[in-house]
Amino acid sequence: MLTLRCGKAAAPETASPEAAPETALLGACCLFLSTVEYLIPKPLPFMRLGLANLPLLLALDGFPWKPYVLLVLIKILGQGLLSGTLFSYVFLFSLAGTSASAGVMYLLRRGMGEKRTGFTGLSVLGALVSNGIQLLLARFFVFGGGIRFLVPPFLAAGVASGFALGLFAEAFTARSVWYQSRLRKGAHRGLEHEPEEIAADGGAQAEPRRTLRRKLRRKLRRKLRRNHWEGLFVPEDLFAAGLMMTLAFLLTPSTAGRAGQFLLFALYAWLSGGKIRPLAVFMVMLGVVACNLIVPYGKVLAEIGAFKITQGSLFGGIRKAITLEGLFMLSGAVIHSRLKPPGTLGALVGESFRLLRRMSPRIPSLKGLLSGGAEGIDRVLWELSAEQESGGGEPGAETAPKRTPRSILRIAALVLPILALCLLPEAAW
Repeated sequence: MLTLRCGKAAAPETASPEAAPETALLGACCLFLSTVEYLIPKPLPFMRLGLANLPLLLALDGFPWKPYVLLVLIKILGQGLLSGTLFSYVFLFSLAGTSASAGVMYLLRRGMGEKRTGFTGLSVLGALVSNGIQLLLARFFVFGGGIRFLVPPFLAAGVASGFALGLFAEAFTARSVWYQSRLRKGAHRGLEHEPEEIAADGGAQAEPRRTLRRKLRRKLRRKLRRNHWEGLFVPEDLFAAGLMMTLAFLLTPSTAGRAGQFLLFALYAWLSGGKIRPLAVFMVMLGVVACNLIVPYGKVLAEIGAFKITQGSLFGGIRKAITLEGLFMLSGAVIHSRLKPPGTLGALVGESFRLLRRMSPRIPSLKGLLSGGAEGIDRVLWELSAEQESGGGEPGAETAPKRTPRSILRIAALVLPILALCLLPEAAW
């Protein structure tokens, strides 16, 4: 439930025509949805359902051209960093497809107006443009003439996912208080509403004092761990180590090695003040494995009626589940609150990753994300927007440490175990 206080508030100091305040927040949404999309089995490595296009749709009416382009670049670069495809042909496909579809949607929306272009139609058109560009590139880089057999199912999947995404965007924008007051009218042009109180579920005030004290103690302990963690590392060194560990993680051939890396990432996330919910992590991983079992391949391990559990699907699902949760945990551990990448785009990418770290614990499960509706998503966006305005979040050390031989050794202590596990060979099952 949202309680609003009317009245016009001043625009944030960080607002500018080049970077609207919501650019980094929507960029974090792109990164979150990109990571979620990884769990869905796909026949082609560059095939995407387009979940991360939802923030691009929401930004069509609230962003001028330059902030919109920056948001598109955050999405492209963030996807490449999180998935480890920054130096592969998959990144080229993402760059071409996302740029073309985003440009077409923006030009049509601005050129023809809102009444003639709904989110559903724009989403379907954007999906077709993106898939068409990727199929064209795949024709020359991967498949050759055989690509013609993939065109019908690829485009059909794009139409279906684009239609569903467009319907969700229509429903969300019609009900979302955050969208109407902060994005629709453009936070860089002044706010007409401001949150006075954000209640998680209406029962927070009725909680016993003992429960509240326990929650406050846990929060204080997490903050102390975070401050200590950030006092050990130079922000840029920690981020570079995160990129190195991400590549090693994604290139690890052994499922056992990747599981070991996952456990280390969980330890790093805990040491850095992250909030880990073991049950929620297990349920998400179980859902990923179940989703992959729907598409059977490999040796049949068991049969339940007409349903077959196959070796390829089972171990492929386990690897994807480990990778999904591992990337979440690693991203939370390596984003220093004092990280300041160079340039406007670098600063926005760094802020998007920081908000991603703040966003992930607020959404306990994929089920909660999908079933919470506009109110649940609104609540998360309001909270993060309020943190941006207040300059809050979770502050780290007051001054970032300087690079010393000790700080370099600490970085090496983080990275070397991950690299060692990367060398484990895949077992023969």
